[in-house]
This record gives sequence, C-alpha cells and structure tokens, in this order.
Amino acid sequence: MPLTALRLTAPKAIAETLADHLDDLLWPPPLSVALIKATDGGEWDVEAHFDPAPEKDRITRALTEALNGRTPPDFTLAVLADRDWVRQSLAGLAPVRAGRFFVHGTHDRARIPGGAISIQIDAGQAFGTGHHETTMGCLLALEQIAATSRPRQVLDVGTGSGVLAIAAAKRLKVPVNATDNDPVAIQVARANVRANGVAPLITLRVAHGVRHASIVKNHGYDLIFANILARPLIHLAPDLNVCLAKGGNLVLSGILNPQGQSVLAAYRSCGLVLRRRIQLGDWTIFVIGS
Repeated sequence: MPLTALRLTAPKAIAETLADHLDDLLWPPPLSVALIKATDGGEWDVEAHFDPAPEKDRITRALTEALNGRTPPDFTLAVLADRDWVRQSLAGLAPVRAGRFFVHGTHDRARIPGGAISIQIDAGQAFGTGHHETTMGCLLALEQIAATSRPRQVLDVGTGSGVLAIAAAKRLKVPVNATDNDPVAIQVARANVRANGVAPLITLRVAHGVRHASIVKNHGYDLIFANILARPLIHLAPDLNVCLAKGGNLVLSGILNPQGQSVLAAYRSCGLVLRRRIQLGDWTIFVIGS
C-alpha cells in the first residue's frame, strides 16, 4: 500500500518539538519521522510517513497540542507513488568510511579497502545506511569501545536496516539482540544480516523499545545501541538502565545538539555517567555507562 507523507517547514525549535511529539500524539503513529535542515536561515523540514494516515483534522489537533495550544505551521499530506523510494535515493550514494567500518552497497564491493570491516547495506525500506551522522557516530563509538573493552552481549534498539547490529557482530563476534517496532524494518534487517554472513549471531525481533520477554529477562547487556529520537530516548532511560550490565556502555543517538542536555539528564537521574560525547554536524551521540 502506498505511504502518505506529512511535510511541514518551521523554525528549528518548533520543528524539533513537533518531530519529538508526533509518535506520542498521533494514532496510528508515523512509521518514520525525519528532521532535516532546510535553509541557512534557521528553517527545518519535518517529514513523517504513515500507513494508513490519520485524518487531517486529527493531525492539526496533535500539532496544536504539541505546541501547547499555539497555531501550528501549515502542512501538506501527499500519497507517495507505490515505488521503492529508498532504492531510488540510495542509487547514487557513495560508500561510507567510519573508523574501520566501510558501509557500501553491492555495486561497491570492489572498492572495499584492505583491512576494513565491510558492511553491505543495499536499498530497503528502513533507516540506516551509514550516511547519516547519527549512524556514523554510533559506528565511531563502537570502534572506540571495541578498542578498550570486550562486550559479550549486545542489544540494538530500533535497529532499522540492522547496520549497527551487523557492525557489532562483525567487530566483536558476539551475540546481538536487535529490535524494531516496524515489521518492515525487521524484514529488511533480516535480509541485510544474511547478506553480511552474520545470521548465526543476530536475533531480530519486533518489539516496542525493550518490551519483549527475551529482552526483559536479560539484564546483562554490556553494550546497548539506541539510535532513535530524543523524546523516546528520555522515556526509555529507566528500561535501558535496567538492561545495562554493570560496567557496560550505552550508545545513544538521534539527538539534535540542543536536545543533548535533556537526554543526558534523564540518564544521569538513573545513576549513569557520561563517558564520551561525539558531535557530528547538528547531531550529538552519547556514550553513557554505569
């Protein structure tokens, strides 16, 4: 079924607020939410994809609620043609190097540098190709962590394309539990996991956050990735803290720079401490530990 895209443009602070609240205020929730810098003058685009889409007046009410009663910016709803938009958008993307990791499509296998850890991610209907700063920051954090410690069990929350789960499995050669609340993302991740030859190490599950029996009963993850959005990260702080093993590392991403202190405060309130901060463009990646 074709997706419906919601699009709006607003000053940065308003765009951030709306992007943060769409998941909480709309039902059905969006399959994805993107926040993209539109101009040098401070305007940002928000784009959300739905299947099916809420009614337009319900969206207006949700946006108004997110802005505490203020009039929201104008938005458009457009049904996307039934085509593989991700495949089209990735067709011209060059490979990405992040530390030892080399993220590439099938067509760039011949360009893998010697000594690099190859991660093949072809077009699919899920986030995570390594090109976005949020994903690249997580890969850099993984390389830094792997250089000084040896995690035994890894959890990837909101796995998308599976790129971080694949990177962890290839770099650490340990079991990885990967979840996403979107069944389509899990299908895409499963194909990518097989293509990269790490299927025996990675278990993929549809789950909201860490709400799955197999995750809840395991409180011994010494490396957890959560590359999602700031607001869900704040809500997940207590749950992720419970899942993190003593001395483990928690990598948080999907955080715009101005949102960093709010996210950090939520995890500090759980007794966790900041170990490393990576800033790439408009985005902040935290490595937090117990």
